[in-house]
Amino acid sequence: MSLLTKYQSLIDTAKNSNIEELEISESNGILRVFGIAPSTDVKNKLWDLYNQIDPNYISGEVLIEVNVTPAITGSRVRASREEAGLNIRKGPGTEQPIIRQAAQHEIIVLLGRATDQWWLVRTENGEEGYCYTQFLEPVE
Repeated sequence: MSLLTKYQSLIDTAKNSNIEELEISESNGILRVFGIAPSTDVKNKLWDLYNQIDPNYISGEVLIEVNVTPAITGSRVRASREEAGLNIRKGPGTEQPIIRQAAQHEIIVLLGRATDQWWLVRTENGEEGYCYTQFLEPVE
């Protein structure tokens, strides 16, 4: 079964979600989804669908490179992990690759809640990823 067939519901959702500059391709056993989402809900929905088809993202068959439009500004939060830097991951789960670490007390932007445990954040230089909620605290 091709990945385009296996992940048809994810592809259909992406196509019907007003994602700007949407590009979907399959090569070398990876389905790639690129674009700019109009909201955090759209980006989180893609990750939810991926997880429903491939629980805990075990296969690693999908690369979601969809960022939320820069027009969404969010609120400021502080990385509060004491022991080390706070991992910012590609997707909402420990199975997802770490794309960056936020330093202790670094200020990042909270874009939205993905799950009870994971929040979608954006760094000062525009990188987006997911952080574990217990290590974020509001900035006044």
